[in-house]
Amino acid sequence: MGSDGTILRANQAELDLLGYAADEYIGRQISEFHADADIISEMLARLLDGENLMRFPARMRTKDGSIKHVETTSSALFHNGEFINSRCFTTDVTEIVDVRHQLARKDEEMRQVLEALPAAVYTTDAHGKITYFNRAAAELAGREPIVGQDEWCVTFRLFTADGQPLPHDECPMAIALKENRSIRGVEAMAQRPDGIMFPFLPFPTPMRNDNGELTGAVNMLVDISDRKLAETNQRVFLDELNHRVKNNMMMLHALLRSAERESDSREARLVLSDAAQRVGAMAAAQQALYTEHDRSEVNASNFVNAVCDSARQAFSENVTLHVDVDAGSLANDVTMPLALVLNELLTNAAKHGCDDTGSCEVWISLTRSDGDFLLTVRDSGPGFDFKVTGRRSSGTGLVSGLVRQLRGSLSVAPGPGAQCTVRFPGQFQPESSLDL
Repeated sequence: MGSDGTILRANQAELDLLGYAADEYIGRQISEFHADADIISEMLARLLDGENLMRFPARMRTKDGSIKHVETTSSALFHNGEFINSRCFTTDVTEIVDVRHQLARKDEEMRQVLEALPAAVYTTDAHGKITYFNRAAAELAGREPIVGQDEWCVTFRLFTADGQPLPHDECPMAIALKENRSIRGVEAMAQRPDGIMFPFLPFPTPMRNDNGELTGAVNMLVDISDRKLAETNQRVFLDELNHRVKNNMMMLHALLRSAERESDSREARLVLSDAAQRVGAMAAAQQALYTEHDRSEVNASNFVNAVCDSARQAFSENVTLHVDVDAGSLANDVTMPLALVLNELLTNAAKHGCDDTGSCEVWISLTRSDGDFLLTVRDSGPGFDFKVTGRRSSGTGLVSGLVRQLRGSLSVAPGPGAQCTVRFPGQFQPESSLDL
């Protein structure tokens, strides 16, 4: 190429690159074949100044009108300070540039997707340095993280779920990178620079290259403040509901006892006494539920003792109850029918297991066996034959119906010392109705 930009000579590879014949290319201005006039002007100016060009990027137009991306390495020959000509070596990098553009476009599309997400997302390198964060992450953290400087997490300060300080290098993201594994199900607390605290769930996941080598990690932070508020409101509502139910049951219990005292009919007093005692058992079960932190289960020992204490109020002082519970927890669905079953069995034992002086001992146990619960009530009396006594006598009909509701079975061992055993599954769906 001459000093004025005229093409002096071109090899076949140059001609094939652009699709021209020799007479269509040689002798013409090089600027005619460049898509960007400012780029070729800069190249010529640098060459005239004696500068060597190394892989200088440019775009050249082919004969069919398409564009080729090229890199040009060129140097000028001077004689006595006069520009003689330049030599240019052109490399076609169109495919490489296209791939780069595709990758850049995909990166931009992914960036737009991440920016549009309402969830906080950020990435780090293999050493924990922040490499990217979306707008939601900055808004959640209440600060603008510094890319390449902040480590492990975008938040200001971190705490465990129970409020203990959590150093950033011990946070879930740090563990995920250090141990090269995903972390799930860990709840944490974060503090913004303005002092506001919020609970969140992190989802740190390592990123690896084709060789399986750790290159960094991506983390999503999910703010669970609304869920925590809903859980708190639900607990308050359930506490209030349990409190009202307990109070209503206690009021009903008091009304039945009052009606029992005021009745002139012995038969009516017996019926009202049984009803009051059953309501008392249900109230005791409700009280046990009300004091539990877990709304799905109740401590078996607390439950059995509460029902026994309620039933004991109707017995004489000579009736001694021995309680032994080794069953862990009971599902809430079990408690009401089981409370009534236990109350009926205790009442039967106190009525029929005492001697002439009104003294007797009753042993109550609740254990687990092969996945089932076993409730046993045994007394020191003469015992009875369940088949002879009949299902309607002494509340056994009610017990049988309640046991069916528990999807369980009832067995009675005859005396001396009657023993009633109720077996029911540890995991079950109770019957919705009671058929006596």
